[in-house]
Order: sequence, then structure tokens, then C-alpha cells
Amino acid sequence: MTVHNATNPHCDVPYNDYDSVWKFCPSVPAAWVFTILFAITLIAHIAQGIIHRKGYSWVVGMSALWQTGAYLFRVISIKNPTSDGPYMIYFILLLVAPLWINAYIYMVFGRMIFNFTSDARLAKIKAWRFGIYFVLLDIFAFLIQLYGASSASRPNLSDDKILRGIHIYMGGIGIQQFFVLIFTVLVAKFHLLLLRQSPSARKSRAVLLLAVVYAVILAITVRIIFRLVEYAKGFKTTIPLHEAYQYALDSLPMLLALLLLNAFHPGRLMPGRESDFPPRSQRKNWRGGKAEEAFLPGAGNGGTYVPMGGFSGRNSPEHGDSYTASHSQASFGNAAMHPQGAPRPAAFPQGTPYGQGQGPVWGAGEGERDRMGRNYKRPNYGGFGG
Repeated sequence: MTVHNATNPHCDVPYNDYDSVWKFCPSVPAAWVFTILFAITLIAHIAQGIIHRKGYSWVVGMSALWQTGAYLFRVISIKNPTSDGPYMIYFILLLVAPLWINAYIYMVFGRMIFNFTSDARLAKIKAWRFGIYFVLLDIFAFLIQLYGASSASRPNLSDDKILRGIHIYMGGIGIQQFFVLIFTVLVAKFHLLLLRQSPSARKSRAVLLLAVVYAVILAITVRIIFRLVEYAKGFKTTIPLHEAYQYALDSLPMLLALLLLNAFHPGRLMPGRESDFPPRSQRKNWRGGKAEEAFLPGAGNGGTYVPMGGFSGRNSPEHGDSYTASHSQASFGNAAMHPQGAPRPAAFPQGTPYGQGQGPVWGAGEGERDRMGRNYKRPNYGGFGG
């Protein structure tokens, strides 16, 4: 049975009731709208992860799932305003769900370093370790926020204990923002490396994905600042009593971040298995972006190895995209066809942008292998082979 509020006859929630968890009149339609929107982006992320075969996409899917669950339980809580359980689940999910987006961006950026730098390193950190380090820091912030949020949402707590839990949560998001700032500095460093590259289709993809990373960082920062301001004065604030602030400065930025990652999915901009990290068993063989000759495709024939589309020395992206005889995609056939020191094919004279000359693409013939030595058909990245 619907109980109308004595003060506001248009509100179906008795928010003046002492036992109600709601101290204002929440909107059921608004909660349903965000439930549906987050569910749509969840379905899209699941589909894109399968289509592009990027297993790490489950992380961003978890953020969308938790956001969807948060608003679904918000609807349930509004319908059951005197029940603590649904509100507690809603409150915890809403506060900690964005951390999954943080973790996903860290993982994506590690793969950007792997794919768009000449030695798969940034600030002397290997690409796959970069993601691990920042995800661990994210988990640390996550545990603090989870403890604070769960402490503040327990039933029958005094105001002092609720405020203590909120302060713990605020400390967690403050730590999260500190890690985000460090991350932003490294992203800017990567950006400077990109600016020194010559124009290419590969660089365009990197710049586009980098813009998405910046946008997501901005969305995360807006949301963190809002949460810090919300309870900066303890309970002497009216911000929690106006749900428009939460929708505009918390949920909407997170929704836009998820939609941006749908529209410019990392799996589309870094496609194929050759853009993935090498197996753990082979990572120890890496030496400054180069693997031991034991598993180098074409080792012994003058071949070297760097990440997808990468070059070494003067052929690195920092020096442009021109092809020379030391192009690092190693498997150019066998030694009889292309012995060490053999002249380049006529189709690729000195200074010719790789993949744009006339005739067959040098190094893209039969028997070419990926970075782990597996046979594969090189995808066409548009004017910048590999």
C-alpha cells in the first residue's frame, strides 16, 4: 500500500517517518532511467569484450554491473523506505562501483604503452607491470572505501559512528585521487612521446584513445571532488538532501565514462591478439623492449623484436615512421630469401613510409609470425604496418 507523505502529497515515500532511510523525496522514475542506461552500457561492454576478444574488458563490465545494481536497489529501497537492507546495498554499490573504471583505465593504459612505444616501457616501468602496480593501489583505495561505506550504512548507528564511517570513506577517495594524479602525470609523459611521432594511422589511434583516457580521468575527478565536498562539513550540509547533485556530479560522469569506452572501445583501437601482452612465461625474456633470441621470430637472420608497429633506434616512433633495413618485425622469410644485410626491396626505398610503397608489403609475406612467434595474418592498420 502506498503511504503518502503528509508534507508532500505528491511523494510516495514517507521521508518524515522516523524509521525511513530517506530524508527527502527520491524520484523513482529517475532511478529507473539510470538503471536502464547503466544496463544498456553493461550489455554493450559484454558484447564488445566478446567481439574484440579482450578478456580484460570484464573489469569495466563490473563497474557497469555494480552501477546497474546500485540503482536497481535504489528503486527497491524507495519502495521499502523502512527497510535497511536494500538501502545499504545501494549505498555501498554506488560508492565503490567507480573504482572498477579506475582499474580498467589503468589496464588499458598499460596496453597503450605496450602497443604505442618503441620499448614497451614508460618511466622505466614495463607495460604489464604498470597496470599491475596501479591496480594494486586501486584495490588498496577500494578496501578503505568499502570499509568506510559499509560502516556508515549499518542500521541503528549513532550520528558519530555514521560520520566516522563517512570520514574513512572520504580518506579512501582522497587516496584514490592521489593515485589518479600520479597516473595523470604519467599519461602526460606518454602524450609528449606521442607528439614527437610523425603523423600516421597508428598515431591517430593512440591519440584518440588517449583523449578517452583524459576524459575518463576528468569524470573520475569530478565525482571524487563531489564526494569530498558532500560531507566536508559533516552533517551540516544539505547536499545529500538534493538528489540532483548526486545524479549530475556522481552518476552522470560515470555513465558518460562508460559510454565513451563503448564508443571508442580499446579492443577496436588496439585489435587482434598481437596487441595483447605476451604470456607470463615469456615476459622474463624481455630486455628493454627486446626479447631473448631464443624465441625471436627470425632470430639468427638479423631479426629483432619490438611491440606492434614499434621500431628500435632511429626507427622508433619518436623519429618517425620511415622504414629502414633494421625494421623490427623480424620474420621476413628465411635466411636464403632475406640474408642478413640484404638490400631492401625496390618497392621500399630509403625513407619510404612502411606499407605505403608500391608492390608487396615488406615483411608481410607467408610465414610471418606475431610477437610470440605464432603464425598470423598481419591486420591492416593503414599505412603503418603492424
